[in-house]
Amino acid sequence: MPESRTVHVLIHGRVQGVGFRAWTQHQAELHGLTGWVRNRRDGSVEAVFSGPGDLVEATLKACGQGPRGSVVERVEPVEDGQAATGPFERFEVRETR
Repeated sequence: MPESRTVHVLIHGRVQGVGFRAWTQHQAELHGLTGWVRNRRDGSVEAVFSGPGDLVEATLKACGQGPRGSVVERVEPVEDGQAATGPFERFEVRETR
């Protein structure tokens, strides 16, 4: 059984107004991950991915490319750990914060 991993990230670039949250939810669900995604008022997107480590890594790699119309500058890990506490029941889109 693969080792479980939970990661909290900020995604910077042109990532709002391009369907990034819905695309991220789709990617997470394709990989069987739980967690959440939301826009931030500073223009970035924030997400938490939880599941098998290899599938979390694949989703992070996909987020580095993003959906058509996006321009991802960087995917930055957040080390605070507070928002990454689970367990999560599913992957959801949350309100902007």
